[in-house]
Amino acid sequence: MRATRAVRRPTMTGAGGVRDAVNDFAGRSPSRFAILVFAVLILVFTLLFSLPIATVTRTVTPLADALFTAVSVICVTGLSTVDMATHWSVFGHILVYLGVQIGAVGVLTMASILGLVVSRKLGLRAKLMAASDSNPLRLHSGPVAEGQAVRLGEVGKLLTTVALSLVVIEGVVALLLFPRMLIAGIPLGTAAWESLYCAAMAFTNTGFAPNVEGLTAFQEDFWFLGALMIGVFLGAIGFPVILAIAMNLRKRRRRWSIHVKLTLLTSVILLVAGTVLYIVLEFDNPKTFGRLDVGHTIFQSLFLSTMSRSGGFATIQISDLHGSSLLVTDMLMFIGGGSASTAGGIKVTTFAVLLLAALAEARGVDSMDAFKRRIPIDVLRLSVAVALWGATIVAVSSAIILQITKAPLDHVLFDVISAFATCGLSTGLTEKLPDAGVYVMAATMFCGRVGTVTLAAALAQSQRRRLFQNPEERPLVG
Repeated sequence: MRATRAVRRPTMTGAGGVRDAVNDFAGRSPSRFAILVFAVLILVFTLLFSLPIATVTRTVTPLADALFTAVSVICVTGLSTVDMATHWSVFGHILVYLGVQIGAVGVLTMASILGLVVSRKLGLRAKLMAASDSNPLRLHSGPVAEGQAVRLGEVGKLLTTVALSLVVIEGVVALLLFPRMLIAGIPLGTAAWESLYCAAMAFTNTGFAPNVEGLTAFQEDFWFLGALMIGVFLGAIGFPVILAIAMNLRKRRRRWSIHVKLTLLTSVILLVAGTVLYIVLEFDNPKTFGRLDVGHTIFQSLFLSTMSRSGGFATIQISDLHGSSLLVTDMLMFIGGGSASTAGGIKVTTFAVLLLAALAEARGVDSMDAFKRRIPIDVLRLSVAVALWGATIVAVSSAIILQITKAPLDHVLFDVISAFATCGLSTGLTEKLPDAGVYVMAATMFCGRVGTVTLAAALAQSQRRRLFQNPEERPLVG
């Protein structure tokens, strides 16, 4: 019998060793790797925003404000504790612009791109990571229908679509905004910069304004506000939907996956429902739409409905809305936009699945069906988990902020949901928060952006296969 010797692999050093270590960590825990990448980006931008060169006064920005701005920028939220137009210098505004572009790609896709850069090629591990990132269902074991979200072989196309979407859509929106700024008397150079800035803030669903006046000069300009709405809507439907639309247009097919259909249909329904509710609730409010004619009331309601889903721009003071309108906005923000999009919230597909489950239960049927397709039960379990984790984060953050500030519940709940859903609308509470409240809101933004499911998966242990099942017994529900 011949003895065998163990062969030791050579130890990699230098760049190769770092690359292998990163690949190994990313392969073992993609979710934690993604969160780590996002956290590192926030720390880097916190440091950059703390530099004196980033402010107009050339002073060091306090840590709480620098950290909050970094989180808000990378999480494409739009909330702020400082005056974004006057506090930051040209260098600071460039940081904001670049930060929202990075944040728009998202924590999940960013992790995939970083893996691509480190590995110099998109290997199987990176593809698996990117596929699971664009489809949270892949966090669970078992087969997953490839029609849902993005297929493994389409990850490279997804990354290409992300880059092209940023360039093309923001470029088109900027071209639409630029002439209106020139007509308004804004100098050529300033108009060029602000049109690019506003286009980026629209598509990334951030909502920062580059000037002190904000949208005041254009609050009744249908063209300008319409261009912003187009950018916000396209950013909110999600990169997988944009990819599906682009592929279908190119191949001239009209076959849509259930994810695309649910995202588009639910988004349109919520957009119309929000518009109608704002018209009904605010038509007699002299501080908002009560002074407008019918046409402007409808348009402003449509604009607010679009921005409530994660856009962040506003032509009115949010604190002037009726309490009923604040509650409607809370619900729209909490739902948010599409999966793998620049929008936040629990996502429209999550909301759609929960509604389908409720309808199926009311009808007494066992399966959830939509567009002649059956939705498996694990999708419902994931949707319930997302909604419950999101509600828990909002409840805990609201309780802490209430204890810190003693502010009215409706204002606290509004700003907390806006932070969780990375929306950016505010009643004015956020900018008045003490440092303790600022840190709580920053954590809320971070949890909302990385995704409740991803966060839970990163903190939990790997799923284990059980070799036995306990006896079944039904508790009373309802």
